[in-house]
Amino acid sequence: MKSRNLRLSTLAVGAVALLVAGVGSSASARSYASAGPTAGASSHAVLTTANSAYGKVIFDGSHRALYVFSADRGSTSNCYGACAKAWPPLLTSGRATASAGLSRGLIGSTRRRDGSTQVTYAGHPLYYFSGDKGSQINCQAADSNGGYWYVVSSNGRPNKGKGHHMMMHH
Repeated sequence: MKSRNLRLSTLAVGAVALLVAGVGSSASARSYASAGPTAGASSHAVLTTANSAYGKVIFDGSHRALYVFSADRGSTSNCYGACAKAWPPLLTSGRATASAGLSRGLIGSTRRRDGSTQVTYAGHPLYYFSGDKGSQINCQAADSNGGYWYVVSSNGRPNKGKGHHMMMHH
């Protein structure tokens, strides 16, 4: 357990160093980022912003894109089962924080059915897409699991810029 916490701390320091260096969605940021969402909750989720093909959008501290789901109602998630396997929620066991460019006042959380805590921004639950690798954004405006999936602008609004219009059947 100590080695996992040390590794997460090292990743967080590395992510901050990348942000300070002004790295956006460059190849070096992509190679640094992990291949996919980590299983289980992060003890301290960090939200950041970076430039993308859709403008400046929200990523996690490891530079993985975050999405919102149009079928959610307020801060209540409607993504469970097969949906949550394809679109894992951003979970935290501690208080989430934000880097410069994001409003700390817009960060919140919601309780999922299993009791875990999902991070929200501007009242929207946040998710990863399981098919993204590194800092890729592969499912912008995807129609999947009864709603549309969008990356999130730094003001908290779903960025509805056109992207990959994938139909995913789960």
